[in-house]
Order: sequence, then C-alpha cells, then structure tokens
Amino acid sequence: MTPFLGIVASQNHPRTFNVDYLVVAGGAAGGFANNSGGGGAGGFRCTVTATGGGGSLETALQLSPSTNYTVTIGAGGAGAALDPSAASGLGSSGSNSVFSTITATGGGGGNGGGSANAGATGGSGGGGSFANGTGGAGTANQGYAGGSGDNNAPYRAGGGGGAGQVGNGAAQGTGGNGVATSITGSSVTYAGGGGGASNGANIAGGTGGGGQGTGSGGYATNGTVNTGSGGGGTGNSGGGSSGSGGSGVVILRYLDTKTITFGAGLTGTESAASGGYKRATITAGTGNVSWA
Repeated sequence: MTPFLGIVASQNHPRTFNVDYLVVAGGAAGGFANNSGGGGAGGFRCTVTATGGGGSLETALQLSPSTNYTVTIGAGGAGAALDPSAASGLGSSGSNSVFSTITATGGGGGNGGGSANAGATGGSGGGGSFANGTGGAGTANQGYAGGSGDNNAPYRAGGGGGAGQVGNGAAQGTGGNGVATSITGSSVTYAGGGGGASNGANIAGGTGGGGQGTGSGGYATNGTVNTGSGGGGTGNSGGGSSGSGGSGVVILRYLDTKTITFGAGLTGTESAASGGYKRATITAGTGNVSWA
C-alpha cells in the first residue's frame, strides 16, 4: 500500500511579521521677503498613538524577512537671506520621506512680501505673507494648513501648519503644534510649524521643533533636525535669513526576536529590546533595510 504522505509545512518558508512606523518628511523653510510666513511641517504618518492631520491611526505593515525595503529621509528646505525689497519670498519646501509603500509629503514653504502671497501646499502648508496672504493647504491625514497674514500693525505673517494644528493667523502668527507619539517607548512630539514674522516681538514655532519667526530686528531660527518641523519666517529688518526646515525621520518598531540591517547610504541605530520590541531610528540618507 502506498503510504500517506500528507502536507508538511516548509521550515524555510519565510514568516511575515508586523512593523509599526513613524514616517516624517522634511519641514519647509520660512519665507525670506518682508514679514514672511513660517514654513510648514513635513507630513507625519504613524501607526502608534496618533497620526497627522487629525486622521485615523495608520495600519502596521506586514513584511517578510530577508527582503529589502526602501527608506528615504527627507531633507528640510534651505533658508534664504532676507530680501526686504522682494515682491514675494517663497521658502523652499521640504523633501518627502519614504518607508516601503508609505510616503510622507514635504512641508510647504512660507511666503512673504507686500502682496497677498500664499504659502505653499505640503504635508503641512506654509504661512502666508503679512499682506493678507493665505496659508498653503496641508495634505489629508498628514498635516494642517498654514495660517493667513494680517495687513494691520504689527503686520504678522501666518504661522506654518503643524501635524497637529493649523498655523495661527493674524491674532498670533505662531506655528501650528506637532503631534506626539510613543513609538520609541516614551512620548515625543514631532512636526511643528514655523512661526511667522512681524514688526513686533519674535513669534514662536509650534511644539515639536518649529523655528521662531522674526520680530523687529530679530532672527529666524531653524526647525529642529529630525523632527520635520518648519523654519521661521523673516521680518523686514535686521538681516539674517529665513529658518531652514528640520530634516525628517523614520522610526520602526518590531518584535524583539527580529534584527534589522541598514543598507549602504542610511544612518540608523537599533535599540536594545524593551517591552517585547526593538526600535530602529533612521536619521539620514537613502537605502534599504531588511530583517532577519
């Protein structure tokens, strides 16, 4: 009699596993003309605690061992020297960040000048010029719009949008707040918008690393590196330049039985096991990651 062979599962068949992620794009620069809006934060996409733009929490990716997955860390938009005579001064937008199939959109630049110059669209939108410029739109489920400016003393430009809040307009000009996530094991806030400029006091950026907008004779500051936050906008005097956007970041959480490999071109670290997980934090470059 022929023996019953049955079906035996291959011990070498790769078993999929879940990876939680935080993907934050590069923040934008503030505008560089007369009383410019703050830069918008980079798009914020996350599967732990909260995601950007008030959207629903995203879903972890199901991945396979010994398979390459692309990672790109978006650069922040570069600041530019103040040009108070410029008709407009649109700050550089941030660059996208990517993990596998997930793309976060770079922040939109702030704008300035004596016309109603709008901030750029982005993950979060840039702030508009003081002369009633409107804020740029944010991207759904990633971030919020920038604030609009006000052509009345003290001539505040709009704050850049943040992942957690619309950029503030004429009444304040502060950057929109970022969003906190506990993907690293403790709560950290990312993706704040840059502050707009004014003829009065310096204007704060949003929580999570947004740069300060210039007041009278002040200087704009940069968004914080690896938070995807926007840079501050320039005023109408004092020299200096608009604040650069902060670079983005990718943070990955997975079972502590797995070990990640960072390919050439990436700067990253893997944490020790904690609470059943390891975390990989990738801060620069473009390349592949894989797990064993």
